[in-house]
Amino acid sequence: MEYLDILYGKASYYADKFNGRKTANGEIFDNNKMTAAHKTLPFGTVVIVKNMKNNKTVKVIINDRGPFVKGRIIDLSKAAAEQIGMIRSGVVDVEVKVLK
Repeated sequence: MEYLDILYGKASYYADKFNGRKTANGEIFDNNKMTAAHKTLPFGTVVIVKNMKNNKTVKVIINDRGPFVKGRIIDLSKAAAEQIGMIRSGVVDVEVKVLK
């Protein structure tokens, strides 16, 4: 598989209070979908996020902007965060592969 870019940093995930609110691209945020927020990647970009601690991965679609906390590169939906085992810690080191 070819990647446009590979990024490294910290991931966090959306709290339940955002469920049902509009995302930056106009969609309604759903904590059960495999989506994420990134500061600059175009909406609709597909990325694979790997938790560096346990090597679990999840494929998500960028549909929002953020995170707006220094040092964090991606905000995952709760379902995506559960898939890579980061709910308990809240913030984890990740590798983000941008698919072509």
